[in-house]
Amino acid sequence: MELWKIAARERIRDSLVRYSWSGDGLRLDELALAFCEDGELELRGQAPLRGRAAIVAFLGGTTASAASAASRHQPPPDGAAVDGRRIVRHNLTNTRFLELSPTEARVATYFTVVTEIGLDHYGRYRDTFVPVGDEWLIRHRFVSTDWHAPNSTMVARPSAISGSDNQGALRGSATQVANPG
Repeated sequence: MELWKIAARERIRDSLVRYSWSGDGLRLDELALAFCEDGELELRGQAPLRGRAAIVAFLGGTTASAASAASRHQPPPDGAAVDGRRIVRHNLTNTRFLELSPTEARVATYFTVVTEIGLDHYGRYRDTFVPVGDEWLIRHRFVSTDWHAPNSTMVARPSAISGSDNQGALRGSATQVANPG
């Protein structure tokens, strides 16, 4: 493998992790830095959000509803919630580089999200990355949530979102973003 490919793959992994770690900590401005200035975040069944400001505004508005939803759930009897604090952990796995050239990369990644209820939801990211300076940033992210728990604190019910599919759409997750997962 050529040295530039190894460097590109590691820079892409850095951006993937920046998105997840920042989203888990609700550091949305930092999360947005994983995207190009005019990058897009597209949740299955919804129009793409274009630009860092739009992504932050969307996630900022939805994190409040996710926190509110989480507060309505009783902690699991085994005490899994930590002192009543919000828990969000995105785990990325099986990252596959579908295409990699000096000007663009197409990448597929599975994600699972654990919250204070346990396994909250899981799905897939389909990303297009481009080099920007020394970094590789997301030009377009398509988020597909494949499953969510019935008591998910992050995925809205289909009836709550106009035009969503029967799997529901994320609300307040940096994975679906944000992880809007």
